[in-house]
Amino acid sequence: MTTPSPTDNAGAGAENAAPRWSAWRVVVNLGIVSLVIDLSSKGGQSLTGPLLGQLGASALIVGIVTGLGEAVALALRLVTGPWSDRTGRYWRFAIVGYALTAVCLPLLAVTPFIGGAGLLLASALILGDRNGKAIRSPAKTVLLANAASAVGRGRGFAVHKLLDQLGSLLGPLIAWAVIAVTAVLWPAFAVLAIPGAVGMGVLLWTRRRVPDTNVYESGEGGEGGEGLAPSLANLADQPDQPDPADPAHPPDPAHPPDQGNPEHPESSAGPRLPLSFYLLAAAVGVSTVGLVGFGVISFHLTDAGIVPLATVPLIFAAAMAASALAALASGYAYDAAGARVLLVLPLLVVLVPGLTLSLQAGAVLAGALIWGAATGIQESTAQALVADLVPNGHRGTAYGVFAAFGGAAALLGGVLAGALYDRVPWLVAIVGILQVCSLILFLVTFRLQRRERLQPAEDQV
Repeated sequence: MTTPSPTDNAGAGAENAAPRWSAWRVVVNLGIVSLVIDLSSKGGQSLTGPLLGQLGASALIVGIVTGLGEAVALALRLVTGPWSDRTGRYWRFAIVGYALTAVCLPLLAVTPFIGGAGLLLASALILGDRNGKAIRSPAKTVLLANAASAVGRGRGFAVHKLLDQLGSLLGPLIAWAVIAVTAVLWPAFAVLAIPGAVGMGVLLWTRRRVPDTNVYESGEGGEGGEGLAPSLANLADQPDQPDPADPAHPPDPAHPPDQGNPEHPESSAGPRLPLSFYLLAAAVGVSTVGLVGFGVISFHLTDAGIVPLATVPLIFAAAMAASALAALASGYAYDAAGARVLLVLPLLVVLVPGLTLSLQAGAVLAGALIWGAATGIQESTAQALVADLVPNGHRGTAYGVFAAFGGAAALLGGVLAGALYDRVPWLVAIVGILQVCSLILFLVTFRLQRRERLQPAEDQV
């Protein structure tokens, strides 16, 4: 059973008696938090390649640092996801993780002024920001998945991603404006402290008003949200449940303890995740290896002299706009047509290396747009499918495992892109083979998903 957090669930009983925010309002508020924090995060990420280059890094070092950063952001969730499930402190994990990003990225402004230590400090701060994402992401996604269950997970994740990507679009535009005025990099990082502070304020406000998003899991709170009662599967997360070991509060014989989720008997025995989930994680991971990180792309743009420095954030902003549109379109398509919409992912990724590492500005821009669309689908619709494959109570663990696959893939992809930076045809060939494997894994995943859906009905016959 999930142990509720006294801090996270404090006041939940009082909240149940008062009008509760609608599920859509929670989804939108979480999206606004992602918007302003990503304004800071993506504004900084659009310039990490040129910053590392100015501090003396080579293409390989940029690939390793940015790839390792993404690996940390994803693989560490293997720890933070199960941890958040065990403690039930999803809000606390989200707050700590967002705070790390809000602090680390503005501090990159000091790295050009400390000599030879600048490269080391910049690398540490980039990894610190990614650590923050690893801490918050499983917990934040569980909060979002719970609220989105009342409005349609595909739509809920898509709207959240749209707001998230709006921040990813505005952040690089602000960075571009600052560089255009100052002609140097460091002020563009310094101004990122402002959106970080705003995001923390909105997050704490939402946490105060909705201390427990499990109330939306029953699907009864999509519009008004008042008078919601948690489903039996989530009673363990409620703060007012009696302790079976307390003689003053004997257990209710109608709801015996430790029965787990009746629809998922494994929920009381431990986080046994379905095989279809692991196949999905492998399919997305294999696809991710082919995605050249934007750190390498931005390094290439300035190292090869394709565009002026101030133009790099604009290209990143365009990629984030493509990401938002792709997330929205694929999310609605997922609700309407099902998981097969994800088959487009490897078809997009296979185009990325050859275009983004070209010497033609138009080809690099096209590649960046396709890169953005692929990341948008990965970070929204693929995660919606995770929520549908895995029972509530184990989703934090699932998102951690899912991210671990992606983290290993991101690190491998960063090293691969950096090492083959001067041998692009080899990189294109390897990525093509990987995307064929990814397509096969997706198809096997969908077939197994159908079989797992039929299995409970067969067991009851």
